[in-house]
Amino acid sequence: MKKRFITMTHSLYWFTNDLRLSDNALISLAAKQDTALSFVYCIDPQLFKSNHHDCQSMGQHRWQFLAQSLQQLNNTLKDYGQHLVIYHQAAHEMIEHYYHHHNVRTLYCSEQIGYNEQQTLLNVAKNHADLVIKQANTFTLYGNQQLPFSVNELPATFSQFRKLIEQTTPTINTLLDPPEYIARPLIAPMPWPTTLPNVSKERALFAGGEQSATDHLADYFSSANPSTYKETRNALAGIANSSKFSPWLANGCISARQIVNALRNYERIHGANDSTYWIYFELLWREYFQLYSLRYGNKLFSFAGITKRKPLTSFYPQRFKQWCTGTTPYPIVNACMKQLNKTGYMSNRGRQLVASCLVNELKLDWRFGAAYFEQQLIDYDVASNWGNWQYLAGVGADPRSGRHFNLVKQTQTYDANNQFINHWQGDEVHAIDSLDAADWPLSS
Repeated sequence: MKKRFITMTHSLYWFTNDLRLSDNALISLAAKQDTALSFVYCIDPQLFKSNHHDCQSMGQHRWQFLAQSLQQLNNTLKDYGQHLVIYHQAAHEMIEHYYHHHNVRTLYCSEQIGYNEQQTLLNVAKNHADLVIKQANTFTLYGNQQLPFSVNELPATFSQFRKLIEQTTPTINTLLDPPEYIARPLIAPMPWPTTLPNVSKERALFAGGEQSATDHLADYFSSANPSTYKETRNALAGIANSSKFSPWLANGCISARQIVNALRNYERIHGANDSTYWIYFELLWREYFQLYSLRYGNKLFSFAGITKRKPLTSFYPQRFKQWCTGTTPYPIVNACMKQLNKTGYMSNRGRQLVASCLVNELKLDWRFGAAYFEQQLIDYDVASNWGNWQYLAGVGADPRSGRHFNLVKQTQTYDANNQFINHWQGDEVHAIDSLDAADWPLSS
């Protein structure tokens, strides 16, 4: 009688924007299965190449924070006898390899917010009919099924959305503990690909990773800062002036639910006020744009946005270069841009001012500003970044022909003594040429 060889199937967990084990519904789901399980993360080479906005998607600050987050995640997985394998290739290529060479028939991947990431998963499912793709919400405060409307019925304005949420008060699910057990890996540990860019050794403003996020959460809510958040959040500098959760939220090192849970505990002990409410308000703002991305798909990147009305702006390479390098005629803008270039971070008020300048004073295509933020910001996430840029350019949610900030008045309000401008040498101003220089051509 001829022997039959049975090939065991395996499972693959593809980390994306969920770089943590705590309060991770997908990890909890994957931990229930017994077959060999591999944990992977893909870094697409295209992230480091110049795109059609003459930026690259992953700048040095973003890369440093991401690399630290991945290193911390790998160290945490070691406690379970597991490890994280890093690939420097497109995700669909990696999945194809595991499917054909390691008999992977179950893929775990968080629900994706971004249009391009959703398309990757749709193509994977189309090409591999017998591949079971298991997903869970790991990135937003509420699951779609908890909302009082469908994603396609997302209110046209944030104010309408907020009122609906506050009227219906959807339940925030109980936080999930890290798993007690995770199945053994299929693939042995591997060194990081040598083709990846070097990680900067400079001391960063924020350290990536779940443990760093947890430490910051504890430190912030053990201070009195939440009770004064609304009064201080618009400051242009200062670690304690705002909550600073966004870098870890963007990478999934912490969940929005963990922050709200800590906020509610703080309010029970110290009392609620306008400032503690405003922390929740800002999380709802983030939530709105995640749903906005799901609702409008690739319109998130359209020049005319969701309004189908193109702004009266164009593209001037020299002006864009001056904006990026902080050498415009506007000191407050220059200081903010130099802060961004040096640290990978900028205050919320600063982001509004520099975006308004790009669109209104420099008359530039808003998409180039959004692309530069994507490159530079360590807290970049696709929905918040592109949705907020559309909002300010007047082509997105609640369009009112854009938000035009008076830069002189804003400077008097938020930097009356020029302390911030002087620190970042923002007063080194340069005029904008009436005829744009042609010495900085766009790449093809």
